[in-house]
Parts: sequence; structure tokens; C-alpha cells
Amino acid sequence: MRPEGRAATDSLYFHYPHFAAPSRTGDASSPAQVVIVGAGPVGMTAALTLARGGVSCLLLDNKSTFNDGSRAICLARQSYHIFESVGVVDAFLDKSLPYLSGRSFYRGQQILQFFMPDGPDQKYRPMYNLQQQYTESFLYAEVARQPLIEVRWQSEVVDVQQDGSSVTLSVQDPQGAYDLQVPWVLAADGARSVVRTRRGLRLKGQNFEGRYIIADIQMKRSPQGQHRPVERLALFDPDCRRGGTVLVHEQPDDILRIDYQVSPGESEAEALQEEAIKHSIAGVLADLGWTEPWQLEWWSIYSANTLALDDYRDGRIFFIGDSAHIVPIFGVRGLNNGLADAQNIGWKLGMVLGGHAGPALLDSYSHERHGATMDVFANASKSSRFMTPQSRGWSLMRDAALSLALRHPFAGEFANPRNMTPYTYADSPSVTPDVSTWSGGPAVGSVAQNLRLEAGFLSDQLGSGFTLLWFGTAPCAIEHPWLKVLQLDPAGEVAKAYGAQAGSAYLIRPDMHVAARWQQVDAPAVHQALDKALARRDGASPLPN
Repeated sequence: MRPEGRAATDSLYFHYPHFAAPSRTGDASSPAQVVIVGAGPVGMTAALTLARGGVSCLLLDNKSTFNDGSRAICLARQSYHIFESVGVVDAFLDKSLPYLSGRSFYRGQQILQFFMPDGPDQKYRPMYNLQQQYTESFLYAEVARQPLIEVRWQSEVVDVQQDGSSVTLSVQDPQGAYDLQVPWVLAADGARSVVRTRRGLRLKGQNFEGRYIIADIQMKRSPQGQHRPVERLALFDPDCRRGGTVLVHEQPDDILRIDYQVSPGESEAEALQEEAIKHSIAGVLADLGWTEPWQLEWWSIYSANTLALDDYRDGRIFFIGDSAHIVPIFGVRGLNNGLADAQNIGWKLGMVLGGHAGPALLDSYSHERHGATMDVFANASKSSRFMTPQSRGWSLMRDAALSLALRHPFAGEFANPRNMTPYTYADSPSVTPDVSTWSGGPAVGSVAQNLRLEAGFLSDQLGSGFTLLWFGTAPCAIEHPWLKVLQLDPAGEVAKAYGAQAGSAYLIRPDMHVAARWQQVDAPAVHQALDKALARRDGASPLPN
């Protein structure tokens, strides 16, 4: 929503483009190997990942521009690795605001300052703030440059049917209606997914009672030469909202994001009134001691839920992002989790369609990403119960912990948001368990540490497919069209961090997760692990269905 007198996309700082509908109604055939329903950040990331693998894609979206409002603003380090993998990270680095820390307050007194892991050996900072409009515009700029990607705006999917060999989408655009028959579909159409609904599937899980207003204002970050570091602020039981919680994030273009809990007994209609929004924001700013002039930009309402499908695959349809799962904002897991979905299915489907992997590889998508969602739920639920207590008992426990934190610093850790970290696919059917004991290094299934090399970082040297990190001189040649062998110093800093010695090796997947590792390795073991990672039973490259 925007202030009275301004249109839905009349922003103080962002120009929304207008995308025309297709010039004519489509037909039942398309050269695209994959149709992606939803051209938001998750859908476009999936398209770019597929295009990098040589797969043609068609994006369908029912809107005529990007999503309005800042929406998902917090991007984690691993998401920047994903952006790097699809060639868009520079634009994100130029615009976004990196930050390392956050502070929490209880009744005006600081009870916690936390710092996220970082250092000179990290290529990207732990967290960045950036409005979702920019995320979408940066991704779309690359999408528009890709000859393998077509986008049809103002094209709404109204029905979905499938058989064993294809999916038929019924599409409505301003020119008329048509059916589109395609081999594979990725549903990236959000929390109210039409694809999910038409397939008769339901999200399951827990709904939390707490509701939050999310509002953007424009206000100068550093007035009169003062320095205010970018950090995440959390206010528990502040003067402006007794019994409630407030979150504050700074964004580019002097935009301040304020999330505050709707008061008990306050109706949604009352809370969303413009004057109520302005009054509440003024109270938050007064508590912070920020007196600079400001303008209201945009606002919406949000409730915390932990909901997911039982299976993210439905035949030839894969659900990614909010169509597959909905997670609370606490811990900045929503969009970051969805981007990991997009990369995961993108490289796997690309390998299968390219004839380099067995069809069973596609089953590992739901196994891995559903496991990641359950891990997110476990952490996000803790944060949600602390941020928005669900009962008087939870409120008493929360307030007792916060009161204790005023006198004892250790209790402040209860207010730690437990920000998202990449999930470890330890039990994935696509990884090879350790056969020897390791004293350190990234575990099988975890994300490889992107450490600094003599020139650049490790990610700069990774191949477009799998990469074998071989510490020392490889005793024999290992050749595969989707495998790059990278030799590293067995006495160097990377070897120390990886717990490696001369003859050790790590097999890294296209998404930077560790597929296998060995203290001492030979070529047959590498080929066997690669076959398992690609679901190839006999080592031969199968033809895709």
C-alpha cells in the first residue's frame, strides 16, 4: 500500500518499468524445455541457472512489472554466491548495504550485540540489505540478455494438467487464452501458488498468531556528517509499543524498513490505516532518538507461518520458493531459502536434460530442499516464539529472559535471531559418506569454504559443473566433460582449513556443496562418487526422458 494520492508503483526512489503483454496469443507448442511460472527472484534465478546449463526456458508472470514494495530485503552470503554463479553479483555488490552485526534492546536498554562470522578470507559479507525491486531488476537485466530465456508478462496460468510425458498449462493473456504443452514446469508463483492449488496440493504446518506491519520510509541515513552503521536493530517492549516487538533495517536510497507487531485487539483494518502507520513509525523513531524528516513510502502486513508441502515434486512439476514453503521473516530465511531451491533444481534439471545425469537425480531435489526447510522451521520457530509469543506462558518466559538480560549478558543470547546458514545435505542420496576420519574441513553435504587464494577466491576457480579440489599433484588424469580438476598446495592455508594433506581431495557440486571427500583418493573413487552425485548407475551418460 502507498500513501493517499499515489499509485501502487509510485515510488519515492524506484522507477517501475512496464512490461507489455505478448503481441499475440500463444499456442500449445513451445521450444522451451522448461516453463517457469512466476518471474520473481526465485523464478528468474532458476531460469538463469538452467540457461547456464544450456537449457531453454519460458518464464510466465501475470504482472506487468516487478513486485511493489521492498518485501524480502535481507540477502545472505550464500545468496551472493548464487548470484555470482549466474553472472549478476556485481550489480548487487554495487547497490546493496553489507552489515556484520545487530543489536537488541529491552525497554530501551541494550541487551545484546551480535556479530556474524566474517573475515578477510571471506569473499562476501555475512548479510546485505537490498529492496526486492532491485533484486528483481538486476536479475531481469541478465534474463533479458539470455537468448535461451523468453519472458511473457501479463500471462496468467489458470489451470495445470499433466500426464507421464508432459505438462499442459492453460494460460490467459490480454490477447486470449491458450494451452501450452511442455516437458517440465517449475512453480515459482509464490505463497498463493495457482499451480499448487490446481494440482490439489496443500501447505501443512503451523500458523503463528503474531501480525506485523512492514513499512518503508525515506530518511537520510547520516545527517550532518554523523555516522550510523548499517546493522539490524530489534526493540523488545519499547515505549512506543508496549508488549510488542520492532525490527529496523536500513536499505539503499535512504530507505528505512520498520517492522512492528500489531497490538492485541487492534484489527488489521485499523492497523493498515495510513494515519495509524505514520503514528506508529513516529513512535519508533522517537524511541531510537532519530529526529530527521521522513516520508512514508510503502507498507503491508505480514503474519509468521511455518508451512510446507510434503513433497516438492509432483511428477514433472517442481515447486520452488514460497510455492513450496513459507517461513517466518525472523532469521532472514525466506528469499534466501528460495534462491537455494532455484539453484538446486536448476543445476540438476540442466544435467538431466543435457544427458549428463540420470533421471533419479531429480528426486534428490525434494529430499535435499525439504530437509533444508525443516531445518529452517526448527530455527525459525524458536525465533518466532520469542519475537511473537503464542500464549501468556510464552510471554512470561520471554519477558523473564529479557529482564534477566538487563543484568546478565549471557541471557541476551535468547534474543539472537539465529540468522540463516546453508543447510548440510548429509543424508542426501547424491553425496558419498566419508570413508576415513577427518579432523576438520567442510563436511560432506555442506557448502565448501570459499577461501582466498593467491589470486582471487576459490569460487573464481570452480568449474561450471563439478570441481575436484586435489591437494598436491594428481597421480593420474581424471577426465569428464563436467569435471574440472583444481590442484591446490597441500601445505597452504586452504589445505589447513580443509583438513587436507598431500593426496586429499574434495568433490564440489555446481552449488558449492561437498559431494565427497577423501584423505587419500584415486581415480576410480572419484568416478564412483561422480556417478552417485549424478545418479548414473553404470557410469554411462543416460538420455533424458
